Amino acid sequence: MNPYAAVILITLLVDYLLGLIADVLNLKASSSDPPAELVHVYDAESYRRSQQYTRVATRFGFLTSTFDLAVLLVFWGVGGFDRLDLWLRGFELHSVLTGLLYIGILALAKSAVDLPFAVYSTFVIEERFGFNRTTPRTFVFDLVKALALAVVIGAPLLALVLTLLERLGDSAWLVCWLATSVITLALQLVFPVWILPLFLKFTPLEDGELREELSAYARKVGFALQGIFVIDGSRRTSRTNAFFTGLGRNKRIALFDTLIERHTVPELTAVLAHEVGHYKKKHIVKGLVLSIAHGGVMFYLLQVFLSHQGLFDAFGMEQASIYSGLVFFGLLYAPVELLLSMLLNLQSRKHEFEADRYAVETLDEPAAMATAIEKLSADNLTNLTPHPFYVFLSYSHPPLSERVAAIRTLVRLGEADSSPTV
Repeated sequence: MNPYAAVILITLLVDYLLGLIADVLNLKASSSDPPAELVHVYDAESYRRSQQYTRVATRFGFLTSTFDLAVLLVFWGVGGFDRLDLWLRGFELHSVLTGLLYIGILALAKSAVDLPFAVYSTFVIEERFGFNRTTPRTFVFDLVKALALAVVIGAPLLALVLTLLERLGDSAWLVCWLATSVITLALQLVFPVWILPLFLKFTPLEDGELREELSAYARKVGFALQGIFVIDGSRRTSRTNAFFTGLGRNKRIALFDTLIERHTVPELTAVLAHEVGHYKKKHIVKGLVLSIAHGGVMFYLLQVFLSHQGLFDAFGMEQASIYSGLVFFGLLYAPVELLLSMLLNLQSRKHEFEADRYAVETLDEPAAMATAIEKLSADNLTNLTPHPFYVFLSYSHPPLSERVAAIRTLVRLGEADSSPTV
C-alpha cells in the first residue's frame, strides 16, 4: 500500500476511534444524580434533561462523524479526486482558476453533505430541548452570508497562496506564511466591526446600573474598553454566552441578550472580569502568536510534500497539481492537527483557570464568579460529569466542578487574607 495512503487512512481511523471511545466513556460516566458539590445547579427535572441532551447530542455526533468518514472513504475509493481534476482540466482554464474551482467544489460538496445534519441538529435536537430560536429564513440567510464571505475573502486568499506556491519556488512557503499572517492580523482588526455584524446585531448597552457597574470595573482595572455591546443571540438560540473580540482600538465585549435577562449585575460584572482577565493575561495575543507560528510550520511542510509524487499517487491522480496537493496535505497533516488540538485544549483550559483567578482577585463580589458560571452551565444544559478522557480530547474549558472548586478556594483564601488579625 502507498505509505502516504496508509498514514492518512490510519490517521482517519484513529481519530474516529478516539472520538468513539471518548463518547462511550462519557456516556458511561453519566450519573442519575449530580455531584454533591453541584447539586444546587440543577433541579431534578433540569438535570434529567441535561443528561438526556448529552446522550442525544453524543449519539447524533457519532452518526455525523460516521457518515462523514464513510463519504470521504467512498469518494477516495472510487477515484473521485482524480475524476474531478480531469473534468476541470478539460475546460483548459488558468491553473489558479482551476484550483479555485477544484477546492471550491470539494468544499461545497462537503457543506452539502453536512447540511441535512445541520438542519436536523438545529430544528429537531436544539428545538426539542428548547434552545432553537432560528427561523428557516435566518438559517438560509446565514448560509448565504457565510458562502459570500468565503467567496469575497477566502477565494482571493486561496488564489494568492496558489499563485505564490506556483511561481516562487523554494521561498514560496515563507512568502505565503508572511502574507497570510499579515492578512490574519488585519482580519482580527476588522472582524468585530465589519464581519460579525453581518450575523449578529450589536447594540451599545444602554445607560443604567449595569453599564455603570461594568464601566466602573473596567476603569478600576485599567481596561480601555471601546464598547460594551448587547447582541441579539436570542434570534438564534436561548443559550447564554459572552465573548471578547477584536484587537487594539476595536476590542469589544459582547453580551448575549439572553445572558443579561438571566443574570444579576454582580454576575454580569464577573463575566466581564473573566473576559478582561483573558486580555490582561495576554491569552489572545498568545493564541494569535501560536496560530501564526503554526502557520509557518504548516506552509513549510506543505512545500516539502508538494514535491512528493507519492502523495498524489495515494489518491490515484494522473497529474500532480498544487491545488490538489493542498487538499491531500490537509489529510496528511491530520496527525499533527490532532495532537495540536489536544495541546491547544490543554492550554485553553489553563487560560480559563487564569481568567477566573483574575476575576476573583479583582471583583468586589468574587463569589459572583462561581454563581455566574453555574447559571451559564444550567442554562446550556452542561454535562456535570464528563469523563476525563473526553475532557482531554474535546474540552476547551475545564469541567464546571473543577472551575467552581478553584474559584471557591480562591474566595476563601481572599477572605482569610482580608480578615482582621488580633
